Amino acid sequence: MTIADNILYFDEQLRNTNCRLVAVSKTHPAAAIKEAYEAGHRLFGENKVQELVEKYAELPHDITWHLIGHLQTNKVKFIAEFVDTIESVDSLKLLVEINKRAEMYGRTLPINCLLQISIADELTKYGMDYEEAVALLQSEEYRSMKYIRVVGVMGIATNTSDEAKLRQEFRYLRGCYENLRDTFFFANPDFCEISMGMTSDWKIAIEEGSTLIRVGSGIFGARDYSK
Repeated sequence: MTIADNILYFDEQLRNTNCRLVAVSKTHPAAAIKEAYEAGHRLFGENKVQELVEKYAELPHDITWHLIGHLQTNKVKFIAEFVDTIESVDSLKLLVEINKRAEMYGRTLPINCLLQISIADELTKYGMDYEEAVALLQSEEYRSMKYIRVVGVMGIATNTSDEAKLRQEFRYLRGCYENLRDTFFFANPDFCEISMGMTSDWKIAIEEGSTLIRVGSGIFGARDYSK
């Protein structure tokens, strides 16, 4: 199947759900993203800042870009002018930097941010625990921020074929989302996103309440890590 065929497939699969597709284009060239764009898709995710900056410069500017990979504070400045959403906020320190850089660019719209919660058993996965997310939202620094908008949570499940384990992790993330929503975002419709599920487990994630699935190889094919 072509990239366009894959986009149309996911459009059909998500038609009657409350979930959107983030087409993850890391390591794939701008030409591949253009194929998905020409099929009508506008929401793309990148893992690395350098790739995101390069592709932003090459591609149409009506694309909505999500940064989904681990983000170092010293690289926020390169994307703060144009990025729509940073899904991988894993510390108050990072959120402070995002707000600072967005203010420097004089953004009229805030940068949407998802709090990355650790839900997997793997130590290689980033993310804060639930208690750290609570502390962040209770902090005076967060409450004074005007150039970011926390809109939900993100999590990366364990790399496993064990459906029961995946469901357990996804349900935990949804529970974190619901508790944070009820405690800190009561009657605030902006806090509405649960980003979970990738190429291998997106169907399970949707069943468990995902509103954003991050699909790469299922759209663009296998990644070339030699580049």
